Amino acid sequence: MQTKILLDEGEMPKRWYNIQADLPTPMDPPLHPVTGKPATPDDLRHIFPMELIRQEMSTERYIDIPGEVRDILTLWRPSPLYRARRLEVALKTPAKIYYKWEGVSPPGSHKPNTAIAQAYYNREEGIERLATETGAGQWGSALAFATSLFDMECTVYMVRASYDQKPYRKSMMQVYGAECIPSPSDRTQSGRAVLARDPETPGSLGIAISEAVEDAANHDNTNYSLGSVLNHVCLHQTVIGQEAEEQLAVADAYPDVVIACVGGGSNFAGLSFPFAGEKLTGKHPDTDIIAVEPAACPTLTKGLYTYDFGDVAGLTPLMRMFTLGHDFVPPAIHAGGLRYHGASPLVSRLVHDGVVRPVAYHQNEVFEAALTFARTEGIIVAPEAAHAVKAAIDQALLCRKTGEEKVILFNNSGHGNFDFSAYEAYLTGKLSDYEYPLELIKESLSRLPVRG
Repeated sequence: MQTKILLDEGEMPKRWYNIQADLPTPMDPPLHPVTGKPATPDDLRHIFPMELIRQEMSTERYIDIPGEVRDILTLWRPSPLYRARRLEVALKTPAKIYYKWEGVSPPGSHKPNTAIAQAYYNREEGIERLATETGAGQWGSALAFATSLFDMECTVYMVRASYDQKPYRKSMMQVYGAECIPSPSDRTQSGRAVLARDPETPGSLGIAISEAVEDAANHDNTNYSLGSVLNHVCLHQTVIGQEAEEQLAVADAYPDVVIACVGGGSNFAGLSFPFAGEKLTGKHPDTDIIAVEPAACPTLTKGLYTYDFGDVAGLTPLMRMFTLGHDFVPPAIHAGGLRYHGASPLVSRLVHDGVVRPVAYHQNEVFEAALTFARTEGIIVAPEAAHAVKAAIDQALLCRKTGEEKVILFNNSGHGNFDFSAYEAYLTGKLSDYEYPLELIKESLSRLPVRG
């Protein structure tokens, strides 16, 4: 019985898949933060290279992956697809459970799939330094890795709660040569403003984004780099789903259910968009595509689908997305990569149109699923990825009740080797099952900008 399905390096995708080509109607454009009019390429040139702006706005179905980028990706790609046979036995399910294992990359998650591409395009335009934010640290680690390969500098603003919870993520960034700063910081005007209001704030991705964007805008040799949310980031991640399609074909299988966790939306987009495209075009119209988020930051399940800023200070363009309000600060849960007030406009659009359905889980049930996975499949997953594990287990148990032999595919987006404080909190009964109060979400949404 085959446990893992591997592809040769030559079988790695040569093109990224752009789901915008298969949407029934065009995406709503981003809006300039001051004028409220549709943003133009020139509006974005002070923080992004032109090729990434072109990809952000492109409706071409496929975009070629540069040869130098593909060469670097072969350090870990194609990543393996596993059949979770031991988990299936433990759950007594007739379902077949597969997972794409992205923890094999050098930084340990899916994030380098776009970090390498972004560093490459910035280097090609003569940029010497990249500024970015990071939540749990996977993105910061990935960009630090990428910039080290292209001989660039890197400054990472890490959400303070995660900076304190995950010190070895900071160490990894420093090993790769990056500077890691807890956010909010006194290095930027936006950071100082937040600290003046709340010196003990745990920080948020929205705050860290403001600091990184401000840093990039104020230095000619520096651009901003984002690890999730934006269209070009989702585009770069589709190597995951394209590989999974090829690997499942080897097993003569196609997923009935596709699952991934969602913070900003990059790993979810990476796995699901190739399958969502086939759902949109009618090739596989019944695929159940599930986006999983924490109940403590329920963007897709309780947020509003409207225009909002991507950051706290209002420096980014306004994007139409599901949002909890740009000044929303979620509690310091251990799944730091899922603590974002908004979601990718593309992912949001698919949820709004009913192509994707969102679910939310509490921390303790997520870690219970992670322990089940570790004790059957052996991999200790990141808290973020554990959300997808929980949804996959729920779907498998549902199949046990119905007797359906469904094929379940989920994205195991990264390892939890730097997350043992979270596991210890769960094992000692100290993990909070915080669910963000609806009245506070409504209060945050009441402060949304009235745009579009």
